[in-house]
Order: sequence, then C-alpha cells, then structure tokens
Amino acid sequence: MAREYLKKAALTAQSGASDVHQTVQTILDDIEKGGDQAALDYAAKFDQYDGNVVLTRDEIEAAKALVPEKLRQDIQFAHANVRAFAEAQKETLRDIEIEVVPGLIAGQKSIPVHGAGCYVPGGRYSHIASAIMTVTTAKVAGCQHIVACSPPRPGVGINPAIIYAADLCGADTILAMGGVQGVAAMTFGLFGLPRANILVGPGNQFVAEAKRILFGRVGIDMIAGPTDSLILADATADAEVVATDLVGQAEHGYNSPVWLVTDDRALAEQVMELVPRLIDDLPEVNRDNAAAAWRDYAEVILCADREEMAATSDDYAPEHLTVQAADLDWWLSRLSCYGSLFLGEETTVAFGDKASGTNHVLPTSGAARYTGGLSVHKYMKIVTWQRATREGCKPVAEATARISRLEGMEGHARTADIRLRKYFPGQNFDLSANG
Repeated sequence: MAREYLKKAALTAQSGASDVHQTVQTILDDIEKGGDQAALDYAAKFDQYDGNVVLTRDEIEAAKALVPEKLRQDIQFAHANVRAFAEAQKETLRDIEIEVVPGLIAGQKSIPVHGAGCYVPGGRYSHIASAIMTVTTAKVAGCQHIVACSPPRPGVGINPAIIYAADLCGADTILAMGGVQGVAAMTFGLFGLPRANILVGPGNQFVAEAKRILFGRVGIDMIAGPTDSLILADATADAEVVATDLVGQAEHGYNSPVWLVTDDRALAEQVMELVPRLIDDLPEVNRDNAAAAWRDYAEVILCADREEMAATSDDYAPEHLTVQAADLDWWLSRLSCYGSLFLGEETTVAFGDKASGTNHVLPTSGAARYTGGLSVHKYMKIVTWQRATREGCKPVAEATARISRLEGMEGHARTADIRLRKYFPGQNFDLSANG
C-alpha cells in the first residue's frame, strides 16, 4: 500500500522559515566595519547586558561556585562520555603514506584548525550540553584556541552551569555575547581574540543565517534549521514511550517537526491520542512550543511493512532517528540517512542530547542525506603530501606533460618537461598531446 498520512503537517521547516538574511547581513557589515564598539552596541540592544564581555578568571570561578555539586557531577559525567567518544573518533583518523609507483610516495596528514568558535544557545533554554558537545570535541581535536560564546541574560550574565561546562571542557575564552554579534566577534577576532577558523554549535535562525553568510570566510559545522526527530515503531513498541519521546523533541520549538512512521494502525492511533495529553502536562513555555510543533509540523505515517518504513525514513533523512521495533540489527544495516540513530526503547534522543557520548550537533532539514553531525573530524584538515626520487618522478612527469598539453595547459606541461630534461639528459621523450 502507499504511505497513508494519519496526520499531515500543515507547515514544513522551509515554509516556516523567516527571511532574516538582510537583517543579519546588515549586522555583520556594521560589526566588521565598527569592530568592538559596534558589537557592544548590538549586545546592548539585543542582549540588554552591560557586563564584562570577555569573562575573567575571577568571574569564571565565581560563576562555577554557584553550580550545585550534583549538577557538577552530572556535567563531569557527560563530559567524560563525550570526550571518550571523541577520542575514539580521533583514532579513526591516522596519518598514512603509500608508494603509488616505485619511487613516488604520497601521504595524508590530519591537522586541527587553530581557532574554534563554539556557540552555546542560552535564550529560551540554557543549553549546557551544547557547551560540552562543541568545546570537548574541539579540545580533543587539538585546536589551539577555543572560544565558547553564549548569550547573557539581562543583568545576570551567562548561566553559571554553561560557564562551568565550557571551562571544564577546555574553553580558552568565554564570551558573554549572543546572536549575530557573538558569531561576528568570533569570526572577526574582536576583543583581542584570535580569529575563529571554524564556527560550530546550534542557534536560532539569526545565528544559523550568520553562519551561512560567513561560510567560506570561515568553516562551519553545518547550516542548521529547526531540530527534527523521527520514530520508527512497530507493534512491539510501547505507545506511551513513543508518545513521550515525540513530545520530548517537540518542546524544542514551535517549528520543530516530529514524525512517527509505523506499520501498526492501532499503535499510531494510540500515540495520537496520548500526545496532546502529555503536552498539556508540560510547563507553560514547553507546552506552548510542543503544542504548536505537534499541531503544525508533526506527521503520523502508516506504511505497509518495515521496508516501506525504512524507505520513508531515508526520504525524510531526519536529524534524530529512533527505532522502537523488532530486529534492531536489521534496521541498523538497512537505514542510511540520519544524523544520529537510537536503537531500541532503552535509548532515546535525550540521552544523545545530554550525556551518552555521541554528539548532539546534527544535520537538520534533510541534510543527513549528505552529511553527518559534529565530530572531531570537523575540526581537522585532511591534507596530502608527496615526495619522489628522480626515477619515481619520470613516469608521472611524462603522463603530466601529455595530459596537460591535451588540456591546452602548456605551462603545466613545461613544469614536467624541465624535470625530464634535467634528470634524464640525452633521453628522448614523446611529450606531445597526440603522441
């Protein structure tokens, strides 16, 4: 049977996006021209904060002292898990060399970027975990200078737990500045900071657009839209668990899509009945976000079998993909388009969001079709090198000269010719394009 939509979204992440390009471009232009003072002016306007921007060691320590011991232990636990996973990731990158032809050796080398700018959201929710995810991976990668940037609350500053996490995970500088102005400060090297070579971390639509505009001048982890989540569930799934997981992700924001894909109509109907009740039981801000996301962006899709479920999921390419179905190994082998995969009821997206070790900065809006999420690899430049003996150079020079002339690139060809004449005097080579 064809996919049956028991609930169809009225909006999509794309249709719900606002055109903020010109606003962001103007702010970036003003700050690049006006420097520190322009950034401070925008911070006063948008952050409504007049405290110190680059936190001193005394300010960091004072904030850390405000964090309860139990929360410190939880942050340390999450940091240890993320660091362990990042260290294992780094081990998958190794320097190599290979003798391509006798006498010609080529190699690969992994080099971390110098400066990383890590944006940590602090508006609607204080994303302590984002500090852990972004700063830890940059530190493990070997970045020489890491800035953690987070929006301060008016008259209060950055949430102390964010400061504690950023400092624990290895941030060299903590910047109390939000939004476009914070991204600009890291990119342009304001307030005496080194320029960032890469910008990472989630943020609102203004932060996302700033990263989009600046991409090319700096690297970015990815261009992100609203967070999204999809659950694949069969008749073995617990409807209450499925519904709770959908609601847990819908609370991110009014435009955060959540999708249920199943081959069991009874499960789908039960979940659809449970979700509104679970949303109503949330605190006000969370309730309002989740209710709007469920109303406007959520979908419930009924499929014929698990193969059609998997194909549907791959079409959606969700940021977060949960499987609550039998035969988890089949799903792990079959699924191919997702940011992060959560197999079985015993794990859930929130675990990955907060403390299990995998990174929560992930591709949204279908970008999982072509990229994965933030990892140590994002901070690394994979560069190549080569060296050769004169004999090893010989066949490569011959081929290079002929290919270059066929392409019409005579200057290239002559860089090969001169080496053949120098290294092999008296030998004749047919280096014409039509030889």
